[in-house]
Amino acid sequence: YFYLFIFLKKFYLLFKINIEKINEWRECMFYVNTTWKHENEINEKQTILYIDTHGYFIEELILKDDTTVKVKSLKTILKMTDLQNFITNGFVLKKGLFSNKEIDKLNQYIAIRQDKEESARETTTSTGKLTMTMWNHPSEDLFGKFSTNERIVKPMEIFLNDEVYHYHSKITAKEPYEGGAWEWHQDYGYWYNNGCLFPFMATVMIALDKCTKENGCLQVLSGSNKLGRVDHALLESGQVGVDLKRVEEAKKHLKLVYCEMDPGDVLFFHCNTLHRSDKNNSPNRRWTLLCCYNAARNNPFIDHHHPKYTPLKKLPNNQIIKAGNKFLDVKDVDTFLKRPTAPPELSKKSGKLYNA
Repeated sequence: YFYLFIFLKKFYLLFKINIEKINEWRECMFYVNTTWKHENEINEKQTILYIDTHGYFIEELILKDDTTVKVKSLKTILKMTDLQNFITNGFVLKKGLFSNKEIDKLNQYIAIRQDKEESARETTTSTGKLTMTMWNHPSEDLFGKFSTNERIVKPMEIFLNDEVYHYHSKITAKEPYEGGAWEWHQDYGYWYNNGCLFPFMATVMIALDKCTKENGCLQVLSGSNKLGRVDHALLESGQVGVDLKRVEEAKKHLKLVYCEMDPGDVLFFHCNTLHRSDKNNSPNRRWTLLCCYNAARNNPFIDHHHPKYTPLKKLPNNQIIKAGNKFLDVKDVDTFLKRPTAPPELSKKSGKLYNA
């Protein structure tokens, strides 16, 4: 009887754990919305998401025409726990999503792109130089192969519960000892003023170098995506940021996380997640590629220098290695932004309230 009791107890606990896990997954699947439908002139494409026994999302593509039905199943890189973390914490860090070979190729490509460096926006603050290069639409060059790669676009579709489109991309460069700090802010603090009505937006940060506390890795307040949009204004440093008194209060309730990353690591974070970074106080540079996405159903209702909904074609994983050295024409203002600026609504000095 004793052994029978032990067996039944273990069976009960295992059953209870599985039921709790299933209930959690059901809540997330309600968020995901299991079926998306997209129509084009030729056929109807239907995407169904389900979860395997290990918690990975499986994407099933159903292609229909007049005579045949084709079904293709593909295991994604995303687990249910990743979606839970994105919803709860506002960010997800995926280690080694891009290989060293892919990152080395991109770094070599950047090194020969003198036009990118010459067109970069550089500002000087009390903490050092801030350098950023930004462009709108995915180009046919290597940068476009990253921003349209299925390894980051597919998870974005799951996180934002919709088809997504490329809102813009940028390179942020912190040079050794002189790369300045970025103030606390939310991306939606800017994008709201661009006519994006809902916070159905997110960013992917791809580490091109090792990112550490010493060279100014990204910091996030875990769970700050639940705060909603916090008021932003122009700080004395010249950057647009949030009310720092409100940030200090949020720190009493939320965990500060230093997102230390190796080259090829990828950080997904929600547009309402508060984030910042320190000055680069090391002999090592810290460069990152950031790709920003908007849900198709969140098409901006005003014209702005960032694009409205533009269909995005996802590229297979192997396209990065296969890509040649096609160049982006930086003279094309629709593709490349020499001087990205904050919305005019945020151009006023904020006052003492925003100074720590």
